[in-house]
Amino acid sequence: MRFDIRDGYIWLDGELVTWKDAKIHILTHSLHYGLAVFEGVRAYKTSSGTAIFRRDDHTNRLFASMKIMGMSCDYSKELINNAQNIVVKQNNLSSAYIRPICFYGAEGMGLKAKDLKTHCAIAAWEWSSYLGEDNMKHGIRLKTSSYRRLSANSSLSKAKVSGNYVNSILASNEVVADGYDEALLLDEKGSVAEGPGENIFMVRDGTLYTPTLEFALEGITRDTIIVIAKQHRIPIVERSISRDELYCADEIFLTGTAAEVVPVRSLDHRVIKNGEVGPITILMQETYRKIVTGVITEKPEWLSYV
Repeated sequence: MRFDIRDGYIWLDGELVTWKDAKIHILTHSLHYGLAVFEGVRAYKTSSGTAIFRRDDHTNRLFASMKIMGMSCDYSKELINNAQNIVVKQNNLSSAYIRPICFYGAEGMGLKAKDLKTHCAIAAWEWSSYLGEDNMKHGIRLKTSSYRRLSANSSLSKAKVSGNYVNSILASNEVVADGYDEALLLDEKGSVAEGPGENIFMVRDGTLYTPTLEFALEGITRDTIIVIAKQHRIPIVERSISRDELYCADEIFLTGTAAEVVPVRSLDHRVIKNGEVGPITILMQETYRKIVTGVITEKPEWLSYV
């Protein structure tokens, strides 16, 4: 799927422009130095129309990322929220992946990043399962990457910063070249951190475990799964997890806006349990799907209808 020759519209600095006209200068600061913040958001088709899932939470995290990175913004949260609705509607999308991004322009160069304007853009397109429909049903093969997740004090890991994802790309490319589907990254202490773009959960003896957020992004899908677990009275523990604990897990799954809820059938050549998708993973997948499509309506504030 090429992204440079599509039809449709993109919101750029307060205006809708055609897809082919949504351009920036080659000397755009963020292109050279990687200082941009972004979000990945999904909209789903529901019986009441298209709804963006946890739109406000994603926008809040976008603005938190800008604050962490010291970026100013001329646009309000309300405007960014409304612009997401407009982009989905104007592109006639009943379901969509939405990409808001805030970046420094070409007003200047240099590492000091002085006197630069923060530009904002929002695009939306149809995007099916990030790791593939078959993997959603049968699980992925995970491999521990030789690359470590960036530490909290090396790049301010609580911000969703474009430059941080070089780490993710290196890890992904490494394991895919070895024939695996996705990477597992450890933190600087050697404990489990997360996937390249996903949080990770482990099930053992009916309890759900997930790493603390010391080295991981505060995933909105991760938070949704924690809420679901509590609603179903599944014990959940946030703590440090070692790689060998994962080998002996009953179930493992990854979560993320793009990935949604993805089972893991093996890690580093070790089959997880019997290699089949476990009951808690299935419950999380099915409940998550019902929530985002409006079948379960216990959290109406999570759906913003276009």
